[in-house]
Amino acid sequence: MVSTIQALPTEVVHLITAGEVIDSLASVVRELVENSLDAGATRIVVCLWPEQWRVRVADNGCGMTLDDLQRAATAHSTSKIRSCADLWKITSLGFRGEALHSLTTLADLEILSRPSAGELGWQVVYGYGGEAVKVEATAIAPGTVVTVSNLFGNWMARRLGLPTVAQQMKAVQGTIQQIALCHPHVTWQVWQNDREWFTLSPAATIAQLLPQIIHQVRLCDLQELKIEIPNSQQDSLSLVMGLPDRCHRHRPDWVRVAMNRRMVKSPELEHTILSAFHRTLPRDRYPVCFLHLCISPDQINWNRHPAKAEIYLNELSYWQEQVTQAIDQALRINSTTLTEAIHTTRVGKLLKAAEEKGGYHLNRSIPDGVKTPGYPHSPLPHSPTPPLPHSLKAVGQVNNTYIAAEHPGGMWLVEQHIAHERVLYEQLCDNWQIIPIEPPVILYQLSPAQVSQLQHIGLDIEPFGEQLWAIRSAPALLKARDDCADAILELSWGGDLQVAQVAVACRSAIRNGTSLSVQEMQTLLDQWQRTRNPRTCPHGRPIYLSLEESALARFFQRHWVIGKSHGI
Repeated sequence: MVSTIQALPTEVVHLITAGEVIDSLASVVRELVENSLDAGATRIVVCLWPEQWRVRVADNGCGMTLDDLQRAATAHSTSKIRSCADLWKITSLGFRGEALHSLTTLADLEILSRPSAGELGWQVVYGYGGEAVKVEATAIAPGTVVTVSNLFGNWMARRLGLPTVAQQMKAVQGTIQQIALCHPHVTWQVWQNDREWFTLSPAATIAQLLPQIIHQVRLCDLQELKIEIPNSQQDSLSLVMGLPDRCHRHRPDWVRVAMNRRMVKSPELEHTILSAFHRTLPRDRYPVCFLHLCISPDQINWNRHPAKAEIYLNELSYWQEQVTQAIDQALRINSTTLTEAIHTTRVGKLLKAAEEKGGYHLNRSIPDGVKTPGYPHSPLPHSPTPPLPHSLKAVGQVNNTYIAAEHPGGMWLVEQHIAHERVLYEQLCDNWQIIPIEPPVILYQLSPAQVSQLQHIGLDIEPFGEQLWAIRSAPALLKARDDCADAILELSWGGDLQVAQVAVACRSAIRNGTSLSVQEMQTLLDQWQRTRNPRTCPHGRPIYLSLEESALARFFQRHWVIGKSHGI
């Protein structure tokens, strides 16, 4: 069999970004696992003995021939690239040929491998600098086992400068989880000190894998969207995001970006994601969002950082626009893609409470499988008055607070105040209008900061006497309101223009306790469905609760056969 691992030409070595590749246990795991994935592995076992500074990675990949094994740890030897031109079309996870060679200078390295078409495996032990010092035939299944022992044994200062074992193991876990998200089809087993630590089962989609990593998140909390980029043969955008009305975090620690099956740091795209979720989440809460871009290799320069964690991306502004549009599409409501098990916990508790107050008691639990509206998987038309995603029919009010609405899959309860608040807020964002008011609103004893704030948001204000101020313009929505003065006083207490828009929308929205006619309820439902972010109000509160037909059928036992339901 022809050897595939070759030393890189000198001119290619000079172009490759220099820098330290191996600096921790986590970096060892990353480099070895990436080699396994490049070899086509679908099952990877990682074993760690942190106190002994030992790591072993075993895979079922294509394996290596004896010739490849003898070259694998020499400097700048790789099967991934051949020439300078290949640096601009990187499709593999590794390409520098530095990792194994670096390990031979920092630790003891042993590799056992057998090619998938070979009948015999080989064990190779490497000396300092990557030269094979021991070669023996060995019995091994097709695949590769790499063992790194006594890491930093000849560089004790490095060991002393590293974090504690617990912190290093947390870094290893995070590294494996990030890589797994980019390769959901792979089975992962991770052992620590000869005990199984955690496993990740293969999944058909990233959304199915994510709950194995973030245990507080359920599949029903997530929305997955994949968009093929027009006028491109291979570019695509995959998005997995937590629905803002039921899934968010205290820190922006789960806003992640991957490119071509590798997690990367992209502050610009991460900021784009956070901006797209603005005014859909509660205060000081952040989204769960994983963005995976598959882009033509010639649009990415990986040769920026030794760990390939940072990149240069061509046409960054174009991709920022695509990400914003994808999140906007995923946040909309559409009944054409009903997903299973949404609101399972919320609706289950509601029906369980209703059962307990009923005239009968059954020793059973509400089964899973509740449905709720999903999202479109094709771009929505850009129109001032887009068509309704589905028909919600207003049927009544509950406590003059909730609108009961029927739709083809069951019924919804829509909180009228915050639904109207979402409608008004988006109208204000699209058309913030300050108009003259006559007579002016007179306010008393405003501080200089309050006066400055009202001027900052565009209001016309001037002194009107001792400790008196005349407000001669106001947001259009407030002009006809009896409490216009109180609203303007609220606006004077600070915040930027968006905060002012939220305050005006909240002040102007229908109050809970207000009786509405059926036509008024229907008009509000129609307006609300057309908003860009119908799931939550500008403060991040959920707007609606779906009671799907399947859940109602289970509650009323319509799935029982007639004879059984009559006790026969």
